[in-house]
Amino acid sequence: MKKMPAGFLRPVLRWPMPPISALALLLWATLAANAQTNSVLPSRPPCCAEVTHAGPFTDRSVYQLDSDWTTDAGQTMKLGQLRGEPQVVAMIYCSCPYACPLLVQEMQQLAQSLPANARTNVGFLLVTFDPDRDTTGALRAYRATRKLPEPQWKLLRGSPEDTRELALVLGLKYRQDAGGQFAHSNLITILDAKGEIAWQQTGLAGSPDQLAERLSGLLKTTAAGASSR
Repeated sequence: MKKMPAGFLRPVLRWPMPPISALALLLWATLAANAQTNSVLPSRPPCCAEVTHAGPFTDRSVYQLDSDWTTDAGQTMKLGQLRGEPQVVAMIYCSCPYACPLLVQEMQQLAQSLPANARTNVGFLLVTFDPDRDTTGALRAYRATRKLPEPQWKLLRGSPEDTRELALVLGLKYRQDAGGQFAHSNLITILDAKGEIAWQQTGLAGSPDQLAERLSGLLKTTAAGASSR
């Protein structure tokens, strides 16, 4: 049997490419040309607050995607509203029996490893790739069960098309089987304050040390950039 790559819960083989916007394909191509897993790109207000003064997004920013997302509180937002502080991102689904809880646990360990003053300057973002079942109520219950504090943690759901688009840009694969479970990449992504991918790491490794190191460096860069303005 062919050995599967690390980071997959179950084999994900061939399936038809879903319709993806030209913007997502262009952004994915740009990111793929500039980033590799476990490598750092050059560095270039809280949830749901509009940012109207920061200018256009860079050509490597995930925030170029103009899709609408719904929080577990039922509010509508765009990813660009997260600009201004680093974000630690994972795509999950609430009924996942094994891999997703471990991904979230790794992110929680990362949050706890940060100094208290730094922790408030980082966002943690979970996006479901099962929007049909992960309603706002299901996301609220997941937040309560996993003890994910607001406003530091944000839980989002979107349309199936927008979900596939975001997954493509992040380099994440997933596929639902006949039983309703998902085979999926176990990937944790760190976005910088502009929404560019600064670091990606396969999750389930058991230790957030490398993520914490990269995030701490990014926080210093972000703080230095803010103080120079």
